[in-house]
This record gives sequence, structure tokens and C-alpha cells, in this order.
Amino acid sequence: MKSYFYLSVFVVITLFTSCNKVENNIFVSNVNELAEALKSVKAGDDIVLKNGTYKDVNIKLIGEGTEENPITLSAETPGKVFIEGESSLEISGDYLKVNGLFFRNGHSPKTNVIAFRTSKKDVANHSTVSNCVILDFNNLQRDQDNLWVQFYGKHNELSNCYLAGKTNGGPTVRVDLKGNQSIRNYHKIVNNHFGPRPRKGGARGETIQLGSSFTSMSPSNTTIANNLFEECNGEVEIISSKTNFNIIKNNVFYKSEGSVVTRHGNYVTVDGNYFIGDGVNDQFGGIRIINTGHWVINNLFYKIKGKNFRSPIAIMNGIPKSPLNRYNQVTDVVVAYNTFVDSDSPFQFGVGTNIAQAAVLPKSEIRSARPLRTEVVNNVIYNSKGDSNPIIEHDKADGVTFASNIIDNNGVEFSMRKGLVTKELTLKDVGSDISVPTSGFGDVEPYSGFDFDKITNDLLGKTRGNSNQVGAILSAESVNLNLLDKTKYGTDWYSNEIEKKDPVTHNVANVDELVTKLKAAEGGDIINLNDGTYAISKSLIIDKSITIQSSNKSEILYSGDENTPAIQLQPYGKLVLKNIKLKGTNTQYALASLKENMSNHFGLEVLDSEISNFNFALKVFKQSFSEEITFKNTTILNCKNGLELSEETNDRGDYNTEFLTIDNCTFNNVKENVIDYYRGGYDESTIGGNLLVTNSTFTDCGASEKNRILINHRGIVNVKINNNVFKNNKVKLVALLWGAKNNTQSNNTVTNSGIIKTEENLKQKLMY
Repeated sequence: MKSYFYLSVFVVITLFTSCNKVENNIFVSNVNELAEALKSVKAGDDIVLKNGTYKDVNIKLIGEGTEENPITLSAETPGKVFIEGESSLEISGDYLKVNGLFFRNGHSPKTNVIAFRTSKKDVANHSTVSNCVILDFNNLQRDQDNLWVQFYGKHNELSNCYLAGKTNGGPTVRVDLKGNQSIRNYHKIVNNHFGPRPRKGGARGETIQLGSSFTSMSPSNTTIANNLFEECNGEVEIISSKTNFNIIKNNVFYKSEGSVVTRHGNYVTVDGNYFIGDGVNDQFGGIRIINTGHWVINNLFYKIKGKNFRSPIAIMNGIPKSPLNRYNQVTDVVVAYNTFVDSDSPFQFGVGTNIAQAAVLPKSEIRSARPLRTEVVNNVIYNSKGDSNPIIEHDKADGVTFASNIIDNNGVEFSMRKGLVTKELTLKDVGSDISVPTSGFGDVEPYSGFDFDKITNDLLGKTRGNSNQVGAILSAESVNLNLLDKTKYGTDWYSNEIEKKDPVTHNVANVDELVTKLKAAEGGDIINLNDGTYAISKSLIIDKSITIQSSNKSEILYSGDENTPAIQLQPYGKLVLKNIKLKGTNTQYALASLKENMSNHFGLEVLDSEISNFNFALKVFKQSFSEEITFKNTTILNCKNGLELSEETNDRGDYNTEFLTIDNCTFNNVKENVIDYYRGGYDESTIGGNLLVTNSTFTDCGASEKNRILINHRGIVNVKINNNVFKNNKVKLVALLWGAKNNTQSNNTVTNSGIIKTEENLKQKLMY
């Protein structure tokens, strides 16, 4: 009788729950039907967008669902409902779900693409956006900052989505805490694939930002877990945590040029993440630590070569009595049970110290507060090629407890330090072309600090228990991680794997063929000019990856209007110009970006060519950006201006290209702006701009240069001017180097051309 009673209760509860489950599908096929359906949604409604394209639609989903009966906005077939044009999505209320939408071919007219609120007061709670894609949905101008996903409210989730290609300013995803309705939010950002985010060329290019400096004292309790971050190269911060009590766990950071940064706020847990580099690129980073109370445990760093701010573990100096938006002192931090394989100088202390510049910087900018009460313990380092500096102290690490760390340095000597023991280790394959040491250090007693008993598992989730040992992984037996299986992240319907195709070569013999075949060619194709001269009066448009080449320096003569380009570089346009003579009539641009609406990057490589008789050899307009611009074995002569990339004068850290390379080139009779490459604004975290000028000759240039400097590169952090010849250039300076940065010169021959001068500290406008 007793068991019958329990069965009856179960049946009644099941029937009651079933009876309260409401399903009401509302199919819509156009913008007007969608707007009508959104007016009166109720719990249990599922608004189904029929397959097709919805253009210029600003969706506001407002309603009160329940846990059992959420309100859903979904695609009839995930991936076949396209949101295009000037479109956005806002949701507010409770228990709302969005599924299967594809944002492409457009941009948002608002400050976000997807927002978990419809007004300052009306936010979403217990709501989810899942199985969606946002791809290249960029504002028309790079300085028009916005967000792709903006969190408000509480208990919301972004899951199983793919987001890639953001080029304009602003984080891809941000959690905002303005207002009590968004504090202690417990949001989840899980199982997503954050695809390539190209270099932005300045600050404001994070993939995820949690809060801001002005809400950094507030608890967020946001979880970022089980995501793949692939080539997230927007800026030096991939994840910027600016609030308290966040968890960053079990993510894979693959070939991403930046770091996880505890920028503001306290008590962040960074546990069980994989940082995977290629052993070559020194921009791939790890974890940068600022502020109080963080636990960095059980992480694997594999072939991470990042330097300084991007080093595997960068523990910064702070500013005494720092304001909220600067650098607070590191205190009470734990860095334990991490493993480093072939990663340069894993431990860097006092990163960002600038005490040596105290005489020329404001007192409020001097980072002299060293880490205190910080424990760096129980970590394992393996180097197949020894590292002479596994530990770098930019400032004294006298506030750091350093104990029970081990290293196999393959016989290379280094400065010994108490707390770092040498061992002979062997690697064990754990899949995805990753090998780690898991044995050879069983005799090292792990350091036991306060609350260390709460570190109960290793990187793979195995219990530490009685078999605890140092390092991230206890055992690699029967382990095959397959971390880069992209089917484990993001949507179940979209893949960013693109099948490679062989380029098609299009031979052209006259101007009409050149214009026609250039337009018809597919990305990656080659336009091959037969010998001869091609006279054009309209700009050649480059809006895809294309090579224009010839065998015997065929000539393109441009007679178009003044201040128009012979070759116009538009969004997505990546040009290789090879073995071509490009000649103007002295009033036009040889190569130029659009003056506005450069919604995506361009690229340029000029090889074995000649550019002459133009107003500008290259003109890059404001808010245009190329990841790389290269001139090699090329002559630029009889031009009023040379290579100008100097319109980013807002002093917010922006610039027009990440890498400007001039190699084995000749500049002759270029009157001004011979090379003009500008980055303004002082902020240590904006590590950008790279100029390389090598093996080149500059003759009779700079005669009209107003500031009397031949090569202008003000504010560019990395500059190398080597093995060049400067002859008869009527300037005061060949270049003004920034001594406090990575500006160097060597083996240059300078005749009747002024001097190359180094100034330790260039005056810069503060960015904040």
C-alpha cells in the first residue's frame, strides 16, 4: 500500500507537469508577419521564422515565459534563416530562447547586434541565445564601436554559437553590470566557437569583456567554459575580466594573439584551460594577472612564445593607490599546478614596470607596486630546447612564494632559484599533436597552501586525492584529447573549414579583358598580363584576394581623375602586385583604400614592381586597416608622396596596418611623406605597429617634408631600420626612434641626409 501511494503521487505530478506544457508554433515568413507575431507572445509560444532572408529587421522579443514553457524565436531550419542588412535583436523578460539564426551581409544600426535587454530598465533573465552564427557583421567604419552580443540581467546564456570576423572597435561579447538587475548575474558563455577575429590595429578588440573598470568592484559570477578560441587576434586581451568572482574554465585558446587578462576586479578562477601556440609566433599569449585573489590552476601552455605582456604567466606591477581604470597591485594570488611545454620564460614578474621612466611620466602612471602574498607553486616546465631564462624578473619578486616547481631544461644552464628543481622528464602523447610530461617528479612534495585542499581535480578531471603531484596532469594513460575537433564547439550546422582550391590563371591581352576578367575572377585567382601597355582611365577594383602579375614588367598607365586611385583596395580586397609598372599623371593615387565604409580589412603586397608619377604611391585613409603591407624589390620614384598611413590621429592607439615591411626597395625623388606611419596614444597594453625598413635606398627624397623627418613612424612600438642607404635627402632627421620602445637601427649609410636620432621618451597623449 505504501509503494502504491508513491506511485500515485508520481503519476499525478507527471500528468500535472505534462498538462502545463504549452506548445504553440507561430510560423512567419516576412518582416511584417514577424512584427505582428511579436506583439502578443505568451508562455509556450514558438515563433518560427520560415527559411529565407530577413533584411533590415530590428527584432524585439519581449515576454514572460516560464522554465517549463519558455518563449522561443527559432529558425525553421537552423542556418537557413538569414538576418541581413541593418538588423539587430533585443530580448527582455523571462525564459526566452533564440535558436538557429544566421547574421551576415550587414551590420547593426544599434550599439549591439544581440542584446539581453530592450531598454535600460527592461532586461532579460533566464534566457538563452544558442545555435546561432554572427559572421562579418561589421559596422561600415572601424571607429564605429559596437558589440555583437551584450549581456544584461541575470542567468542568461550564450551557447553553441559561432562568432567570427569582427573588425570594428568593441568587444565581440560583453557582460554589462550597470544596475542592480545585472549584478551577480551568473551568466554562462559556454560551448561556443569564437572563430578568427583579425587584428584590429589598436585597442578595443577583445573577444570577451566582463564588465568595465567602473563596475569592477561588483560581483559578476560569470562562467566562460568549454569554448574554442581560434585565432582571436583582435588585440592583446582575448578575455578581459573586469569584475569579480568569474570562472574561466576548460577553454581552448588556439593560435590566438593575446591573453586571458584579469584586467580589473578580483577573485577570478582560471582553471583547466589549454593555451596552444605553434612554437614560432611570439604574439600567442597566456594569462596576464592584475589585482587580487585570483586562482590560476591546472592550465596547460603548449609552445607559447609570447613575450612580456603576452608571456605564458605575466604577473604585473601595479600603480600605488591606482584609480579603477589603471593597474591595481597583485595580491593574494595563487598560480599552481600548471604545466608548460616548450613555452618561453613561463614566469615573468613585475611585467609593465616603468620605474626607470619616473622622471618623465606622471606619478599616477608609475607601476612600482610589486606583487604581494602571491604563491607560484607546484608547476612543471619542460623544454625540448633549453631556455636560459625560464624566470624573468622585470622587478623584484620578493613578495612571491616560489616553491615545489620543477623544470627539465635539457641541459641548458639558467640562473638557479630556490623553489625550481631540475628533473629529467619524458613526454607522453595526449592527442591533438600535444605531448606533456606526467612522470619523473613523483618525489617532489607538492606545496600545500591555504585552501589547496579544494583543488581536488587535475586538468583532465581526475581526482588528486592521495596520488596528488605537481603539474596540471596526473596521468596521461589512455588519453586522447582531440582538442581541435571543431564539431565539439559552436553550432551543429556551420563549419568554418574551407576546402582549398587551386588558383586559376587568367591571361589578358588588352584593357577590356583586364577589367572583365578581374571582375569575374574568384578569390585566389591570378590575372596575368601579356607583354605590353594597358591604358586605363577608371580604377581597378580589388574586393577579393587576387594577384596581378606579368613576366616582363607590363605597364599600367592610369589617366583617371585627380585624387582617384589606379587600383582601389576595398573591403576583403587582398592584392599581390608582381612585376608590374604602374604609372600616373602626377595627380592621382597609385594604390588607395576607400575613403569611407572600409567595413573589412584589405591586404597589399607589391613585389618586383615600379610605381611612378603619382601624387601618392599609397594612400590609406582613416579607419582603413590592413594586417600586412609589404613592398619588396620595388622602385618608387617621381611621386609627390610615398606611403602614407597617418590619418589615425584620434590618439586612441589606432593605426592602419599591423606590419609595414619595406625590403630591398628604391625611393627616388619622393617629395614628402616618404614613409608616414602613425599611432597615437599612450597605453602600455596597446602593443602594436611594426615597421621594418631594410636593404633599401633613399635618394633625393623629402625635399617638401614639413617636419623635416624622412621616415615618420611616431608612436609605432616596433621599428627596425637596418642596412639602408640614405643619400642627398634634404631633411634634418632620417628617423626619430623611440628609445623606450623596441625602436632600433643598424648598419645604415647616411650621406647628406641629416641623422638618425633616438629619443628615450616621446611625448604621447594618454588614452584614458
